[in-house]
Amino acid sequence: MADDVLVIGAGLAGLVTASEALERGRRVRIIDQEGPHAIGGQAYWSFGGLLLVDSPEQRRLGIADSPGLARADWAASAGFDRDEDAWARQWADAYLDFAHRELRPWLRELGVGLFPIVGHAERGARTPGGHGNTVPRFHIVWGTGPGLVAPFTRRLRDAVADGRAQLSFRHRAERLLVEDGRVVGVAGSRLAPDVTVRGEPSSCEPVGAFELRADSVVVATGGIGGELERVRELWPARLGAAPETAVRGVPLHVDGSGLAIAAEAGARLVNGDRMWHYTEGIRSWDPVWPQHGIRILPGPSSLWIDHLGRRLPSPNYPGFDTLSTLEHLRSVGAEHSWFVLTQSIVEKEFTLSGSEQNPDLTGRSLRRLAQRVLPGAPAPVRAFLDHGEDFVVAGSLTELLDGMERFGPGLDRAAVVAAIHERDEAVADPASTDPQAVEIRRAREYVGDRLVRTAAPDRILDERHWPLIAVRLHTLTRKTLGGIQTDLDSRALDVDGAPIPGLFAVGEAAGFGGGGVHGYRALEGTFLGGCLHTGLRAGRAV
Repeated sequence: MADDVLVIGAGLAGLVTASEALERGRRVRIIDQEGPHAIGGQAYWSFGGLLLVDSPEQRRLGIADSPGLARADWAASAGFDRDEDAWARQWADAYLDFAHRELRPWLRELGVGLFPIVGHAERGARTPGGHGNTVPRFHIVWGTGPGLVAPFTRRLRDAVADGRAQLSFRHRAERLLVEDGRVVGVAGSRLAPDVTVRGEPSSCEPVGAFELRADSVVVATGGIGGELERVRELWPARLGAAPETAVRGVPLHVDGSGLAIAAEAGARLVNGDRMWHYTEGIRSWDPVWPQHGIRILPGPSSLWIDHLGRRLPSPNYPGFDTLSTLEHLRSVGAEHSWFVLTQSIVEKEFTLSGSEQNPDLTGRSLRRLAQRVLPGAPAPVRAFLDHGEDFVVAGSLTELLDGMERFGPGLDRAAVVAAIHERDEAVADPASTDPQAVEIRRAREYVGDRLVRTAAPDRILDERHWPLIAVRLHTLTRKTLGGIQTDLDSRALDVDGAPIPGLFAVGEAAGFGGGGVHGYRALEGTFLGGCLHTGLRAGRAV
């Protein structure tokens, strides 16, 4: 017997789709090429950030946000300029309305809480030429990614227990079944059982074939961030040359295979050249997947220099404008760049992205959380200081420069020293108009930044704040911003713009809605939010 709904992919968007469809009385099956340990997909690894608009958390902190301001920020960052952006514009308006009205109360009904301090991610909108959020909007789920995934997993397992849902792991989708122009199911290979842990590469050995049918098929397979060669192949010229070296921000199985089978069935793929990668990647000292990278979520105070030692220009400061920084570094041929900072800055401003790097928030431990305000770096950051191959910790400027030089030729020691002095003089002068110094002072006017994210404006060469630290930074792959074009019911569209009967797409596979809801740039908190939003709409439509 055919299922009502068949979801390809057990990540967050797929789980939300299934959960909402089950609420409507539909019979659901989820298939995934990985094992049951991987349920939740990339969302499980995430920091749990969501963009909300004019929330009670913002208002309690004195943040004056509004739907109009959020739309202006989104439009300026997205830079929609293509005919195929027509659906993306509609999805952007719909997401912002969702983030303003429905998202928070819906999560509360599911038992998902939010950390009371709202973060200011992508804050570059306030600097000359920058894009991003003019006000803080980054709400962290209490429990991070696992806390967000949990209620949907519970709903699904309850439905499995009472026979309304099925989970078919180690099923790799390879072809959509199309009959008389309608998608009626999926075929592929059953893979050998595998005992790997979450994120580790698993066996791709086929042990049989399968064919499953359903009234509605939902592609929820994610993007291409784990497939470095595919990232390089689609890398746009506007970002400069593709990096020769990069670290992976997602596991290997995030390979874009779902996009390929959707295209073969007639779906329109758009905006493949739009992508979102970070420049603050560090190699994991305890990797789970090959070339495993972790992103630093920095405060605004570190000095950022390129591979030669030159200070990055505005708006390319830590935490300000991700894509502008990527463009700049690739334009000057930088395979890596550097943060230069002090122990005082690292203690106050360094947070590492990922649920596993934030055990206090992930474990919902108030005791551990309280330790963030005590002297000393958080334990995950300390582990990188002690073991990370990209970290140089030094007791003098000469020792720091020697350590940086060991990573390869080309560093201009005089340029590094000059950049440090320029930054130090600017932050020490309350009247300085240096854009980074201005933004450090402005950040400390916001209570959330002053409490947990922005160090006092001290000189890097003030020995009271030492040891000195340099961190080598790599391009870290993360998100595909383009994908399967969809209408507002998450129905996949064909090359002529008509819905393909029986086929839906959600999450990153759909460019988080419409084949590219973010345009060229994201405001952050909209990846998880986009999985929730697209999944909810699909679940109501299938």
